[in-house]
Amino acid sequence: MLSIAIRSHRGVVPSWKSSCRHWFHYTLTSQASSSPTVFRELAATLPFPMLVASLFWCVATCTGSLEAAEPGIDFSRQIRPILAKQCFACHGPETQQSGVALHEFDKATQDGESGLKPIVPGKWTESEIINRITSNDPSVRMPPEGAGVSETQVQLLKQWIDSGAEYKEHWAFLPLSDPKPPKSLSGATPSNPIDAFVHQRLQAMSLKQSPQASPHALVRRLYFDCIGVPPDLETIERFAADPSEEAYSKLVDDLLADPRFGERMARDWLDVVRYAETNSFERDGPKPNAWKYRDYVIQSLNEDKPYDQFLQEQLAGDELESPTPETLTATGFYRLGIWDDEPADPEKAKYDEYDDLVTTIGQGMLGLTLNCARCHDHKIDPIPQKDYYQMVAFLRDVTTYGTRGDEKTNSQIDVSEPTVVKKKRQLRNKLNDQRSRLKELEELGIATMTDEDKLAAKSPDRNKVISEKLEKHLDENQWKEYSELKTQTEELRKEIESIPSDFRMGLAKCNPTPEQTFVLMRGSPEAHGDQVEPAFPALYRDPPPSLESTRKSSAGRRIELARWITSPTNRLTGRVIVNRIWQHHFGRGIVRSSNNFGQLGDPPTHPELLDFLAQQLVRFDWHLKPLHRMMLMSETYRCSSSGDDASVAKDPNNDYFARFNVRRLSAEELRDGVLTVSGKIHWKQAGPSVFPDVSDDVKAGQSIPGNGWANSSESDKARRSVYIFIKRSLIPPELSVFDFPETDTSCEARFLTTQAAQAMNMLNGAFMQKQSSAFAEYAMAQGSDLNGWVDAAIETAYSRRSEFAERERAVSRIRTLQSKFKLTQQQAFREYCLVLLNSNEFLYLD
Repeated sequence: MLSIAIRSHRGVVPSWKSSCRHWFHYTLTSQASSSPTVFRELAATLPFPMLVASLFWCVATCTGSLEAAEPGIDFSRQIRPILAKQCFACHGPETQQSGVALHEFDKATQDGESGLKPIVPGKWTESEIINRITSNDPSVRMPPEGAGVSETQVQLLKQWIDSGAEYKEHWAFLPLSDPKPPKSLSGATPSNPIDAFVHQRLQAMSLKQSPQASPHALVRRLYFDCIGVPPDLETIERFAADPSEEAYSKLVDDLLADPRFGERMARDWLDVVRYAETNSFERDGPKPNAWKYRDYVIQSLNEDKPYDQFLQEQLAGDELESPTPETLTATGFYRLGIWDDEPADPEKAKYDEYDDLVTTIGQGMLGLTLNCARCHDHKIDPIPQKDYYQMVAFLRDVTTYGTRGDEKTNSQIDVSEPTVVKKKRQLRNKLNDQRSRLKELEELGIATMTDEDKLAAKSPDRNKVISEKLEKHLDENQWKEYSELKTQTEELRKEIESIPSDFRMGLAKCNPTPEQTFVLMRGSPEAHGDQVEPAFPALYRDPPPSLESTRKSSAGRRIELARWITSPTNRLTGRVIVNRIWQHHFGRGIVRSSNNFGQLGDPPTHPELLDFLAQQLVRFDWHLKPLHRMMLMSETYRCSSSGDDASVAKDPNNDYFARFNVRRLSAEELRDGVLTVSGKIHWKQAGPSVFPDVSDDVKAGQSIPGNGWANSSESDKARRSVYIFIKRSLIPPELSVFDFPETDTSCEARFLTTQAAQAMNMLNGAFMQKQSSAFAEYAMAQGSDLNGWVDAAIETAYSRRSEFAERERAVSRIRTLQSKFKLTQQQAFREYCLVLLNSNEFLYLD
């Protein structure tokens, strides 16, 4: 530890200090440290005064750096992930092949069927696990398939075993700790607690945080992070003229209060809850009023609705003490998943819908892969199959999305004024009575028809039989009554439709007395196991809920689940959401696997910081904006993306946040940014989704090309990307090629790919061609000559002033385009504007 501490000292070390450091490292890490000869070695190379100074320097450096020393082997962060990924599938909680289990200390240290102990604490040479993972014999080597355990991982396992092979409970399954911001080596505590935690790890790793980003980079970063569009030049220059703490603080507060903040942040949550506006499968039919759930999310985030309330409304908005149209809209969460309108196996399809809900709640809100226990006990985490079905039991009053021919009864809630609802109910009852009488008259006539016609009347040809032959089989009075009723029913139907109504997609109908829930063996609905009741995952060790409900419209179970999930003592809910916010601002979560906090997920790089932020969330009464502000105000957020070669080599993945992570704009940021600089963006908020232009070639990928894709006005086509209609079988290329998420399941983080289709779309896509022309027209209106056009284009696209050399190159290239391709100056300038929109400076955030 002392040698590590000495090596962690930062800064330029004079040669005599360097000699002393190497000597002192030797004395502390070798058996020679007890020999007096080492002092003679040092005395022979240094004058006496320098020798004394050197010893004082060594002691001071050593003792002053002890706190910063990187700790030894961390089981949760370094060892358990190796065992989970490489071993647990065959030797874990679910399966113990050859009598070997490695998930618990007692089992890992007992004899296997071979008579050998997998782990012998303190003796890696006698531990069979090391023999197996390092063997070159295919019949002995473990794991038997794949790349195997790396040399670095082998060394970690050896060190861990030699240190006693201590097992610790998985960090995420432990209750929240309440850490205090640490002090730096100088004894001071940074003003922002986030920096205190980050700097502590940086000091331990002998890393230095990059200096603050330039005003231009910082403001551009802030704008895209908070509202998803670029800043104008005036905003950046105003901050550059006064980059004070007060000015920066005001800028952060202004952006958090901007109504565009909710539009930007909502997309993260919509990814998590698999938001889309169609049902998938072959027909991919629409989900009417799904957009109202999207607007609910945007409004909630803009209002800084407490996160616990936000979750409760979505999980049980209909079971709150006083449901409102807003809380009923929130239950649209349950209707966002895929739905098959004619499943081959209806019973399996029903459980698939439950699985979709358990998966989204488990991963999205708790960071638990509960869905992995649908068919058997979880192979990695301590989640037995029983836990999965106990979670299903909480949701058993949730009806299926719809039935073939009726997708309204279960999923469309009428939240109109009570008088309107009452009137419509009366008219519908009257309409139903009329339709019943019509059917009676039809049956009277059919009864006197030929057997062939009777049979046809029971088939899809019924309407044809009735329209062609019914009149001949009714008497005059019956036919007169039938004709008048037909007219009246049509008029009544039109009257009902003409009454303004406010429908919300959500839990319009639930089952207040749900069926019993059983463990399904191997996940098969045909193989019932033990009956289960609603209960929380066993790893929490919480008592089962009290379920005494007198509700007439639902079972009252979901509200108990919602209260448990949002309890301040729930060890995962707070950790998961603060991790998602951190991921948004810093490019990756403190836990990289944002949907999986289990043993197969990535361990936190800063566990104390994660728990600190989760505790702060509760102290902030579950409001999220204070957390956003704390992160945005930190030095860690404000630092530059550049790093020195040594730091990058030591921390290539930027695990310790020594620098800011450069990132490409998301699909929505890119499209909205292009619309912004072209001057065409339409800032209208809320309302029905819009349909941008999509080529026939793209539509051809549907089972019925173009089905369900409408035409919007030109102004609506220029609205922000969050308002685009999300059709599962037809995602516009501007979104899909830039890694828009798969909408069938919860998305924890978007992949960032670089592929040819992106370049093709950016250069040749109809949207980019159209917007680059508009951009050129805007820039030409700002300048009087070509130099002025170029200046305006650079200032608009990059939010900075152009440089002389840059302008000269641009003008030269435009002239070349004119002469080489016989273009007019305006045409050549348009091509230049397209190039600006394809540049890294526009596409990436520093």
